[in-house]
Amino acid sequence: MKKTNTHLLKKTLISVASGLSGAIALTVVHEAARRFIPNAPRMDVLGMRAIARGMYKMDEQPPEENKLFQYSIIGDILSNSIYYSLTGTGRKAWLRGATLGALAGIGGVLLPGPMGLGTEPSGRTPQTKAMTIAWYLLGGLTAAALSRTLFEKPTVEELDEDDVAVV
Repeated sequence: MKKTNTHLLKKTLISVASGLSGAIALTVVHEAARRFIPNAPRMDVLGMRAIARGMYKMDEQPPEENKLFQYSIIGDILSNSIYYSLTGTGRKAWLRGATLGALAGIGGVLLPGPMGLGTEPSGRTPQTKAMTIAWYLLGGLTAAALSRTLFEKPTVEELDEDDVAVV
């Protein structure tokens, strides 16, 4: 029983670390690109709008722009870390990471408008849309890469029904 608990803890820690790596990769790319590429996605703007909108609904005044930006980046890293941690471990991590990343990118293009956050930040041009999808995909693949790097092949005793190993 102890080996199973250790294996589960290891898988959980790897998933969390992988999710964080995907979120950081995504945030670094977004922040670097917005400074150098004119039509780069501005997911930070969407985050700031979402936070400000929520605060207005609670009859609160949002903080000044620099503080709002910091909250947005922190929120992005936390939420994307949790999301990308779903990549998990095992041989299917690549497929899960790619699927999660692509779906997040598509959602990043399609959902802001219906959510009342505007379409410009992630859908300004076809190139902006493509970058949005590609960069979220990069986050998912980064999570998968770290997961596969850290996850060693378990012993037969540690395997569960979701794992496949060649022994």
